[in-house]
Amino acid sequence: MSVILVTGSYDHEIRFWEAWSGICSRTIARSGESGQVNRLAISPDKRLLAAAIHKKVYIYEISNGPSTPLTCLDAHSMNVTSVSFHSEGKWLVTGSEDGTIRIWDLRSSQVHRTYDNGAPVNDVCVHPNQGELISCDQAGCIKQWDLSENLCSHELTPAGDVPIRSVSLASDGSCLVAGNNKGKCYVWKINEEKSDLPRYQAVTKFSAHKKYLTRVLLSPDVKYLATCSADTTVKIWSISPNYEFRQEKILQGHQRWVWDCAFSADSAYLVTASSDHTARLWEMASGETVRQYNGHHKAAVCCALHDGAG
Repeated sequence: MSVILVTGSYDHEIRFWEAWSGICSRTIARSGESGQVNRLAISPDKRLLAAAIHKKVYIYEISNGPSTPLTCLDAHSMNVTSVSFHSEGKWLVTGSEDGTIRIWDLRSSQVHRTYDNGAPVNDVCVHPNQGELISCDQAGCIKQWDLSENLCSHELTPAGDVPIRSVSLASDGSCLVAGNNKGKCYVWKINEEKSDLPRYQAVTKFSAHKKYLTRVLLSPDVKYLATCSADTTVKIWSISPNYEFRQEKILQGHQRWVWDCAFSADSAYLVTASSDHTARLWEMASGETVRQYNGHHKAAVCCALHDGAG
C-alpha cells in the first residue's frame, strides 16, 4: 500500500483506489447507514483513515481492515467540516458547523480539548510546528489557536463578514492562504513570533474564480497553489519567492463543482473530487488528466492521498 487514494461521496460510500490502474480496490459501503461523507484524512503512518460523516468521525483501519470502524468520535452536534491528524497520529483535530474545534485523543477516543469558535467552522489545519491550529469560519474570521496556552492568539478578517471557505498552510510554515465564498484568495507571510514583524503579514490578494471557491491547497514543495471551484475548474498558481501568484494552468475536464483536492508528496500530481461523481488524477507538468476514477453514483466531495513515506 505505497499509494493510498481514498474518495468519499454523497452516496455514503468510501472508496479506495489503485492510483495508477484506476481500479477500486475496496469499498466501505456503509449500507443502511445515513450521513454523507464530508472530509477524509489519512494518518501519517498510513494506518488509519478518519472520515467525517455528518456529525461524527469514524476511524477505519486502512490495511485490509474490516468495513466496520475501529471507533466513532461522537461529540459534535452538527456537520463535521474538517478533519486532520496531528503529526504523530495520536491526535485528531476536527472542526464543525456547531462552532467548535475539538482535539481528540485517539488512544481513548475521548475529546482532549474543545475550542469555542463562536461561528460555524469551515476548515482547520495544523501548523507544521504542531503547536498551533489555523481555522476559518462562516463569519469571515481566520483564527490561530495556540495548543499550549489553550487560546485564540491571532485573528484575521480579510473581507469583513464574507465566509472563509478554506485555509492552507505552507509545509515549511512560511505562508498562509485563505479562500472565500466569492472566489478571492488572501495570502499572508508568517513571521517568527519573536521577530518585530507582525505574525501574519498580508502580502497579496487576488481573484481566483468568479464563482464560489471550495478549496485552496498549497503544494508540499510550496511552489504551487491549487484552487477548486463551483465553476468546474481547478486553477494552478505558481508562487514566486516574493509571493506573486501567477495563473499557470486551468485543469478542465470535470463537468460539475470541484469540491476537494490533494497533492502527491512530490507535488507532481493532483487528485480532485467532483459533483460529476468522479475523481481525477492530474499531471501537474502537462495539466492533463492521467486517470479518472469512476464508481460513485453521487457527488464525490472529498479525497485524500498519501504516497509519501509512512
